[in-house]
Parts: sequence; C-alpha cells; structure tokens
Amino acid sequence: MAVAFSFNLKNLFKSAPKSDLPDNGFELPGQNGEAVILIHGMTGTPHEMRFLANYLNRQGYAVYCPRLANHGAPLHILQMSKWQDFYQTVRQSYLQVRGKYKHVYTGGLSMGALLALLLADEFKEEIAGVSCLSPTLFYDGWNTPWYSFMLPLAYKTPLKYFFYFKEEPPYGIKNEAVRRRIHEFYSKADLNNMDQVHQYGYPFFPLTLLYQLEKLVKHLSGRLEGISTPVQLIQAKHDDMSSERNSHFIYDRVKSDRKELVFLHNSYHIITADQERNTVAMHMQRFFSGQPNLS
Repeated sequence: MAVAFSFNLKNLFKSAPKSDLPDNGFELPGQNGEAVILIHGMTGTPHEMRFLANYLNRQGYAVYCPRLANHGAPLHILQMSKWQDFYQTVRQSYLQVRGKYKHVYTGGLSMGALLALLLADEFKEEIAGVSCLSPTLFYDGWNTPWYSFMLPLAYKTPLKYFFYFKEEPPYGIKNEAVRRRIHEFYSKADLNNMDQVHQYGYPFFPLTLLYQLEKLVKHLSGRLEGISTPVQLIQAKHDDMSSERNSHFIYDRVKSDRKELVFLHNSYHIITADQERNTVAMHMQRFFSGQPNLS
C-alpha cells in the first residue's frame, strides 16, 4: 500500500452531503423459507458479494446484502465512521427479516466476517450459522507493508485524520482479468474520485478506519468464547492481506459444536470474486444445509 497525505480541514468538519452514488445494496427473494445476510468488507461494496448472492439464491435462499453505513459517501465522510455504525447496518438488516424465515444465516467478507460473528453473539440461537470469508483481525498477509507495525502510534494522534493508504496490486485478487479491470480504475484514482466506487470500492483506505478495525477486533475477541452458533471459516492459503492465522484464531476460541476450516489454494483475499468463488459458494451452501465437509 502507498501512503497518501491530505491536509484539508474543510473536508474534515463538513457535514455529510447526500451521496450521488446509488445505494447498491440488494435483496433477492427466495423459495426455501431460509435467508442469508451477506456483508461486504470495509471500504468495499455489495457488488463484491454478488456472485455468492446469485448462487445461493438459485439454491432457494432469500438473500439480503446491505451497503454498510457511509459506504458510498465521500471519503472524508466515510473516514469519520465508527465500527458501531457498520454493525448497526447489519443489525437493522437482520431485524427487518427477523421472524420471517425458518432459518437465517450470515456470511461476511474480511471485516464483514467480524460483523457477522457479532450478530451471532448478540442474537445467539436465532442465527443458524455464520460463514466467515477471509476474516481479518490482523493485517499480516504477504502483501502487508513493512511499516504497518508503526500504525498504532498514529492512532492516538490527530494524524490519523490525514493519512490514507492507496490500494496497490494485487488488490486481493489473483485472477488477472479481474485485477486488470480494478487496476485501470485504481491507478488513476485520487482522494476525491468517486467514479466506479459503487462497483470496485474505495481506492483509498483511511487510517481512521484501521483504528476502528482495531477497536472492533478488541471488542469481538472478548466475545468469541460466548459464540456457540455453527461457524465456518474459509480463507486462501496465499491471502495477501490476512494470513490463515486469522481463521485459526477464531476457530480456536468459538465454542460452536459445529465448526470447520476450509482453505483455498488458488485465490488471494477477495475470495468472493476470485478464481475459486464457485468453490466458496458451494462450501457455504453445503454448510448452511448441514452437510459435513468431506473434501
């Protein structure tokens, strides 16, 4: 990741304008009386969950994929968000479907996986299962910048409002065709460029959000042992952003009677849109239907 610095006090204290981007959260009606809530990652977009949504919907599930709070707003608005804002989006999505289906499952990518676990912690037996995709508690993948260990020093200072990290190749994607499309957008992006954010996500990652992720991880870590919901963890062996240690950390702490680890061998971080996305979807459907992992 490259570092960008922006010293713009006007933007920092602006109130949020109405976003010009469409709210590309979506819902797909189902036929089997069961529902899945899919949660995208931080600075991501519901679009990154579209393949999984379509696959699960063809199996009969109703699918709900909300856009997390302030995703779609200008970057200076998103950077002021708290992790609680993101969780409230997920929580409200669940409350809208509560009691309408025989079973409700959740699946989340990266930070979305942590939010899915929080939902299972709060609503206990009401959530029938959680699928954690590339869960990210620690940025320790092979493409993590060498200076990442110094970031906590900036969290406690006003500097966190002025530093951004620009996404660089491979963007969490091993598939070269998809990576080229993302690169075409990200390589030309600046801090005020909102073009195609609804499709590819934000090209810049505010330092404030890394701080919020750290706070979310601290909160969730103390609650993992209270989770007994069935938990599935799917992660790429060569994840460029977060290593398989993240999945093991969760697996070793949740008290679920039914839990499993699934590792992929031909993908990077964004497994919902990469080379093995079909494999991911099949494992999720199998897990939600109660079948064991025989592979």
